[in-house]
Order: sequence, then structure tokens, then C-alpha cells
Amino acid sequence: MTTGAGILGTGVCLPEQLLTNEELASRFGITTEWIFERTGIRQRHIAAPHQACSDLAIVAARRALAAADTLPEEIGMVIVSTISGDYPSPATAALVQGALGIPGAICFDLSAACSGFVYGLVVGCHAVTCGFSRKVLLIGAEVLSRIVNPDDCDSVILFGDGAGAAVIGPVPDGFGLLATDAGTIGSEHEAIMVPAGGSRLPLSAEVLADQLQYVRMDGNQVFVFAMRILGNSAMRAMNKRGLTPTDIALFVPHQANRRIIEAAAGRLDLPLERFVVNLERIGNTSSASIPIALDETIRTGRIVHGDHLMLTGFGAGVSWGSALLRWHSPGSDQIHTKGDEP
Repeated sequence: MTTGAGILGTGVCLPEQLLTNEELASRFGITTEWIFERTGIRQRHIAAPHQACSDLAIVAARRALAAADTLPEEIGMVIVSTISGDYPSPATAALVQGALGIPGAICFDLSAACSGFVYGLVVGCHAVTCGFSRKVLLIGAEVLSRIVNPDDCDSVILFGDGAGAAVIGPVPDGFGLLATDAGTIGSEHEAIMVPAGGSRLPLSAEVLADQLQYVRMDGNQVFVFAMRILGNSAMRAMNKRGLTPTDIALFVPHQANRRIIEAAAGRLDLPLERFVVNLERIGNTSSASIPIALDETIRTGRIVHGDHLMLTGFGAGVSWGSALLRWHSPGSDQIHTKGDEP
């Protein structure tokens, strides 16, 4: 009997253009070593001028559908997690649905930044298990280079662009999503925010002059929050199923900062090898971070049938989310080729 819901296939789109530490060191008068020691990042992918969030999302989605052996007409819901969508309205998910020819699906965006993919996974899995949708297309996509102040060294060295997608569908009982832990501390929302562009502070010449349309982040506050929440949230999700850290084959955390991931490994008393870490080559892609890392993990064969995985994100809100899954291998190939870049 099929009663669970899980990930059937994944796909990724990374822009071809790279922004390296060497370029940033020259621009800001710093050293490449300083950037890497502070972030664990050596390069980031940056969208071309003609590429918007939906362009990356569409390519990643096509690859995920192929990997899951799923036709567009099988999708009943499209969720895009992003803070850098094409427009304030309509939802980027609607643009994806139109481009892929998905008939009549419910489409909406999630604005939970680095926690968004986990939130979308929870929504998508419940939509499947309750019978609302046979399959769900979930995408985390960002073009953060458009909302990062190009003169702010602390932000530019962190963020990159990209998209990761997953098809969610039915899996046998005991597989797929097993437990979650998530929450928000809204009183700390100013720790990471884009101040302008909404109804609180509409765009104006004065706003643009003050550069309030860009991401602003209290790095120290976010770092302290992440250090506190990442390991603790994962533990709470494991506890709901009576599991311990040693039962988890791989942890797939949000790729924010290497020091944060190392601290989570220490909190759980695990070697760093049990954590997927790709931010050295990808940077922080917010909503796209976890699905990009997950896709890479699948393609390199680090996940096998029956493995327990922990996906954990944290970010704006401030928010967090952890999802415990047991991997089910349906036998379809994971697709990731470079021939269909937007």
C-alpha cells in the first residue's frame, strides 16, 4: 500500500558565469584567503543579464520531471520558494507552470528564504498524502545577485544564483517524509530583510538613493541564531521518530557558512563527512541551497535505498525547518546535463 510521500526525482540549474574570490579580492581590496576563511566559499554562479528567477526554475524543473519519469499533466501543484522572483505579482510558480505546460495546477510562491525548500517539502508531501495532488513540483530558485548590494562586500562574498527542483509523489509506507521540526521568531525579522519594495516602504527615488532595495543582514545575529538552531532542530525531528544522529546517513543543511555546518556537526557529535557541503563551489543560494546539495548527493551515489536523510534550513523570518526522510529509490535516473541551459 502506498501511503507515504517523498521525493521522486531532482534537477538543478546553475548559471554558467562564475564570480571567483580572485575577482572579489581585486574589487574590494581584500585577500582570497580572508574570503574563504570567513565563508568557506571560493566561487559562486551568477545569472546572465537575460536570466530571471523563472528561467533557472524552469530548467531545474524539467530535469526533475525527467528524473522522476513524470509528465507535466501529472503535476497538480507547483510551489516555488524564492525571495527574488521575476515580479512582485504574479507568482513565479505561475510562470513555471505556463512554460512547462502543466494544465490547471495550483501555483504559488513561498517567501521563507533559506527555510523555504523545507517548508515547501512539508506542504507538498501533505498535499500528496491527503489526496489533494497526485504529484507536486517543488522548486527553490534564486537570483540573489539582483537583490544584493554590489558595493556591500559582506553580502557579495556570500550569495550566488541557482535553482533546484524536486518532484514529490507517493512512496511506500515508512519511506519519504517521516518527521519535521520548524518555526519562526518573527520578533527578530530585521536580522535578515529587504527593507524596501513592499507596502511598508514602496520604491522611490529616495529609497533607491539609500539602497534600501537590497538585502540587509546582521551577520553576527544570524550567525548566533544559526549556531543555536541548526543542530537542535535536527535533534527534535529525530526524536519524533526515536532516532539518533548515528542513524542518519547524511545531513543536507542549508549552505550558508562552513563554520555553521562544522558547529552543527560538533553539536551532533558527528564527523563533517556525514554532512553535504558544496558551498565552496556554489555559495549561499538561499532557497535553492538545499535542493542543489540534495541533487548533487543523489547524482554522486551518496544516497541509497532506505537511507535516512535530514534536510535542515534556517534564514529570514527568522525561521528554521528540518525534515527527516527515508529515501526510496524508484529506479529512475537523476538527470543533470548542461545542454539545456536557459
